[in-house]
Amino acid sequence: MPRPTVRHRPFGTTPEGEDAALWRLDSPSGVYAEILTYGGVLHALGVPDTTGRTGNVVLSLPSLDRYAEKSPYLGALIGRYANRIAHGRFTLAGTVHEIPVNDRGHALHGGPAGFDGRIWEATPFTEGDTAGLRLRLHSPDGDMGFPGALDVTAVYALDAAGTLSLDCAATTDRTTVVNLSHHAYFNLAADGGHVLDHTLGVDGAGYLPVDPDGIPLGPVADVTGTPFDLTSPRRLREGVLAGGDEQVRRAGGYDHCWALSGGEAGESAAPRRAARLAAPGGTRAMEVWTTAPGLQVYTANQLDGTLTDPEGRPLPRHGAVCLEPQHFPDAPNRPAYPSAVLEPGTIGRRRTEFRFPGLTG
Repeated sequence: MPRPTVRHRPFGTTPEGEDAALWRLDSPSGVYAEILTYGGVLHALGVPDTTGRTGNVVLSLPSLDRYAEKSPYLGALIGRYANRIAHGRFTLAGTVHEIPVNDRGHALHGGPAGFDGRIWEATPFTEGDTAGLRLRLHSPDGDMGFPGALDVTAVYALDAAGTLSLDCAATTDRTTVVNLSHHAYFNLAADGGHVLDHTLGVDGAGYLPVDPDGIPLGPVADVTGTPFDLTSPRRLREGVLAGGDEQVRRAGGYDHCWALSGGEAGESAAPRRAARLAAPGGTRAMEVWTTAPGLQVYTANQLDGTLTDPEGRPLPRHGAVCLEPQHFPDAPNRPAYPSAVLEPGTIGRRRTEFRFPGLTG
């Protein structure tokens, strides 16, 4: 059987003069992944459909300049804290920490200079039937207002069966909060259109209602009888276009965190399925497995066609869906939520797997 391979090429220079590279992982299954050292971006994920035609199932931009100037976190590794921290402020061990706000008066995805805009140090590897890329980043004490020096490792690995995994690990020298996530925009039809006819199931019976700024209103709510009930897969248009629901209408679609079944087991547990996404006609399907307690579902409500992909096609509203394993938004201010605190001498870990049923390898 052919072995997985790794290769790379240059991918431009940042405005600060740092060189970026594109690394490509190829699997005998026909799946390939392209990863940038800029932001740890998953630039492409090629997956064969039921006819054997391979298409890129994630949204991407044509150049490093576009990523640096305008990217809405396309494919990026997100940190230090994915999602929102209310008013950019939290108290830890009696000390108030201020994070620069960048979203309606709140801190989003680690503030205006998060991990998505950094150059990560890359080391490729092959082990048995797996090809991978190990990315490393050092975040100094006080970076974007967060306490403690943080060292992060993110390992992308593609195996012979076509499963793409992402293992993140973080250590700190001072008590801090960490919420690392991945922000790929998935369109399994790979056609440049919308995803409203994709079907999505989420393995969680609760979600977090939010205020108009995307900040949680309180405890986890039951999804029963709401557009957030994805315990049985449904077409996205049935939820996204649910005009009678204020939460969905206000956000323009889904931009909410689901509480995953088994989330109370913590990050040390084995991954369990969080979601299943399928293209119209079942031409491609994907399962997301993770150790995270929550899954943010975002239906690209703010894309408006002004950005274009490498083929020159506009990226439209609802042109993709993001499935982001993470801690709950604003957890540093919510003691009742699963804790996102990381202590010195411990390792914060998270594993996510993107599996493609039907591939034989």
